[in-house]
Amino acid sequence: MTALTDADDADATTRAETDADSDADDADADGHGDSRVDAADDAAGALERRAPEGSVAARTGLDGVALKPTECDVSVAADLPFGLVCVDYEGRDELPSFDLLAELAADRDVRLATPVRADGFDPRGDDSLSRRVPASVGRVLVAGHPAYLSETERRRAVAPRLGDAMDAVAAADPDGEPWVGTEGVERLALAAGGVQYELLSRTTERDVRGLRAAGYDGRIAVYAPTVPTDDEDDVLDAVGDYAARRKPVRDALPDGAATDSSADGRARDVLSKAVRDYALVGDPDTVGDRVAALKDVGVDTVVGYPAAGVETFR
Repeated sequence: MTALTDADDADATTRAETDADSDADDADADGHGDSRVDAADDAAGALERRAPEGSVAARTGLDGVALKPTECDVSVAADLPFGLVCVDYEGRDELPSFDLLAELAADRDVRLATPVRADGFDPRGDDSLSRRVPASVGRVLVAGHPAYLSETERRRAVAPRLGDAMDAVAAADPDGEPWVGTEGVERLALAAGGVQYELLSRTTERDVRGLRAAGYDGRIAVYAPTVPTDDEDDVLDAVGDYAARRKPVRDALPDGAATDSSADGRARDVLSKAVRDYALVGDPDTVGDRVAALKDVGVDTVVGYPAAGVETFR
């Protein structure tokens, strides 16, 4: 079973040392433009074509899968029943072969996370890797998790690089629409445009309602650690520690409490609630209900990270 590592405290594709606020209002999420609805329908259609009826993928309703190169061979995507594959960035040395990504992209939507502050993807410096990304592979522009950046890279300004990267992607593919990781840079991401790629949290539904009520009609995608089982021990082993690193959870936990399946008493109660705030957990149908609820408030695409291993998504 695979557990989230310390570097996954944020969306595995996004974390910046930048202040950003998240505004939220309660409101109806209906009526957001035909293009957004069409895009969501396309993603759902791709999943339907790949996921056998009754499979975990079909029952959860997930639109895509997020893969970490340090945890699996990204080529496994060819055998997974998803029409959308997002590849997380875990350092330059862990980048999958661009030839492999192009091969996968022949019959599915493949998106590679590229940190705008990292050497190789810096539009204001070394962008040599950006220029090698196959045209058929979409981009997820992110600030970059500090764990995967050097000290020099972490000091680079996000805002101008995010804007320049958006311009570069648009120039290379005028019909494409890059995704933008929002974690830690919510305001910058919204200003940059593109598909807003958010990390699931306990306020996601409220935040999306607020965006839709304010008139935002762009596409919104959500990244969610997912454990499609109702075995509570398996759930806590996979995402208990991940949830425990969230400040509200950390503050609520007793000092020195275990954060995996060995947790008991108040710690286990806190963790059992927290994992349901910050991840999609439960049997596949329960996960499917949560995915449906996210879409009801205006989320277009839900991408699941198989926190307990890719085999759980088959």
